[in-house]
Amino acid sequence: MELRTLKTFQVVATHLNQTKAAEILGYTQPTITMHIRNLEQEIGHPLFHRVGKKTYLTPAGKVLKQHVDRIMDCVEEMNKALNRLHDPYGTLVIAAPEYYWTHFLTMLIHTFVKLHPQVKLKLVSCNSVDVIQMITAREADVGIITGKNKNEDLEFVSLDEEELLLVIRKDLHQNSDLSAILQTYPLFFKKFSYLDWLFDRCMEEIPTPMAVIESDSEEAIKQAILKGTGVGIISGDLIHEEIRKGELIPLHRFTQTLDTFLITRRDRSDEITIQAFVELVMEGWNEAAEESL
Repeated sequence: MELRTLKTFQVVATHLNQTKAAEILGYTQPTITMHIRNLEQEIGHPLFHRVGKKTYLTPAGKVLKQHVDRIMDCVEEMNKALNRLHDPYGTLVIAAPEYYWTHFLTMLIHTFVKLHPQVKLKLVSCNSVDVIQMITAREADVGIITGKNKNEDLEFVSLDEEELLLVIRKDLHQNSDLSAILQTYPLFFKKFSYLDWLFDRCMEEIPTPMAVIESDSEEAIKQAILKGTGVGIISGDLIHEEIRKGELIPLHRFTQTLDTFLITRRDRSDEITIQAFVELVMEGWNEAAEESL
């Protein structure tokens, strides 16, 4: 049995009128008649009978109608599922630290919503460790993190390399000797649980400080430096404006960069909705960065 023949039968059986069925399907009436005749010959039963001017389904027609309705429902669901392979759909959960939401992702999300209004977004703000855990556990679909770890279940896409600076407030920059400065003021640093090596490499480039104060927030480090509490190792992007205004003075530029990555699970990277967001972020990240400055 051909699907188009079953579709013809379904429409005729619904309206009990071949002329109406021909209009709906865009066929000629002889074509409708031929489809019904071929189907009757194939199943070995008449499907319609007439009483006066009215058309009715035969017992075989009623049985066939029930099954054809289910078949056509399945075909419709199949077509919808196949169409989803061409256009993003469903819910997309995006997880990232607050810094990325504030400086990059707001503009990108705005663009994504305009392009794909049919996708429902869920936005989660958390630290990079939690982002990795959410992606690994399939609780989030796409994540933005600082630094790369060795999780083999994840796909890492490099987005940015941030310069790390050792900075001090301008009015505290009385001594040009870096060793003396680090013996006078404590050093603020954000230590990532999965990037232990980053702190060690930075320490190899500068004299040993009198004290190290660890914080889980770069914004808190920035405020501590601006208030003159100490010196700090911090992303150049985060203090770009303060350096431009002369409020903060770079004491050292580290050779080690702080890298930003977009992450997904390797076994989900080919999903159409995830692909659409990944491509948008890769294309628009630099523009978003410029807008945030």
